[in-house]
Amino acid sequence: MNLSYYPPCFYILYHLIFNVTTDTKKVKKKNIGNLKIHIKKNKKLNKRKNLVFIIFYWYFIIIMKFELKWLAWEITRRCNLKCVHCRSSSEMEVSQHPDFSREFGFNLLDQIAEFDTKPVVVLSGGEPLLREDWHDFACYGTEKGLRMCLATNGTLVNNEICQKIKDAGIKMVSLSLDGADAGVHDNFRNQPGAFDGTINAAKLFKENDIKFLINSSFTKRNQQEIPKVWKLAKELGATAWYMFMIVPTGRGEDIMDELISAEDYEELLKWHYQMEKEEDEILVRPTCAPHYYRIKTQVAKEEGERIQHRTLQFSTGGAKGCLAGQLILLVNVDGEALPCSYFPLSAGNLHEQNLKDIWENSALLKELRDFKGYKGKCGNCEYLNICGGCRARAYAMTGDYLDEEPFCNYVPIKMSRKK
Repeated sequence: MNLSYYPPCFYILYHLIFNVTTDTKKVKKKNIGNLKIHIKKNKKLNKRKNLVFIIFYWYFIIIMKFELKWLAWEITRRCNLKCVHCRSSSEMEVSQHPDFSREFGFNLLDQIAEFDTKPVVVLSGGEPLLREDWHDFACYGTEKGLRMCLATNGTLVNNEICQKIKDAGIKMVSLSLDGADAGVHDNFRNQPGAFDGTINAAKLFKENDIKFLINSSFTKRNQQEIPKVWKLAKELGATAWYMFMIVPTGRGEDIMDELISAEDYEELLKWHYQMEKEEDEILVRPTCAPHYYRIKTQVAKEEGERIQHRTLQFSTGGAKGCLAGQLILLVNVDGEALPCSYFPLSAGNLHEQNLKDIWENSALLKELRDFKGYKGKCGNCEYLNICGGCRARAYAMTGDYLDEEPFCNYVPIKMSRKK
């Protein structure tokens, strides 16, 4: 990244923190030199506030070093459920995508441990508990200094599994819950009893003092459940609740007509912002909803409020939108390194390349990190640096991962002036 580049989002942040007018037109070249001049000319600010702003600026630069912070690892494609939205079309028999060898698994953990950031590693699937050696991988990762986590649908969890989770040093477990009752959840998961299994897992985690978060996926068929699921997640004692609007990959391609409309999407994200401001019991955030950070900025400005970003345990985000290939990665069961869990194009194969080589040199990842290459509304948007649009959703809907976010109604100032 060019360190002289001064992100437009910081003019917005500058305004929100200090409640002063910032005219971006006056700053022709957005670089650190202009930043100093701009601060010096603004007599409304004292030195202390200037310092706080500069710290925010350098904090953003540090974040955008494109360091690997979080890696989802599909240790099996097999699953005991057949969810309508599954990104990998998982089921019990997946002969074309067999489990990798133990040797490959341990070697991959060695490669991940070479990163100075010691990334969070989420054992995922499919259903990871179907693989007998999941515990061995978790223990080994913990020994290597990695922050190991587990993503499960919860239906296979029992007291024995809970003990193994604790023994392996698992830091966080994620559960999937897509409805506030069995009728809705089981329909979404295509399996009677799935809801009871998830609720039972949550109760066992509480009894065994295991931290867990809840991921909830929504389409038109269950979007009315959103406030109910949020409240249920709190009642169950979850550490966090993540609201996810699905990206249509895998089996999700079969339910394109169920995708939540752009208009409803906008309203739901506004609801989330108002809810988040008052929520002090549980961590919350929308997942794969990068324009939430545009909405937060806009609404906060309208209401004369300061944005407060809360710390998210064992996950990324909290202050920026799409992180695909920038801070996160998925390694699937075939050894393909994908920019995120919903991005089907590979940045390289771990059977042929080293993980660090892929992270640093992949042409695909470099494209995703070059915001100047983004097209349409995203490429012209003043919120590009805090949003970026969902690259996986753009690819799923248009076939071009650099295209604009297809479920965002916002028209950038630059484009609205041209009309």
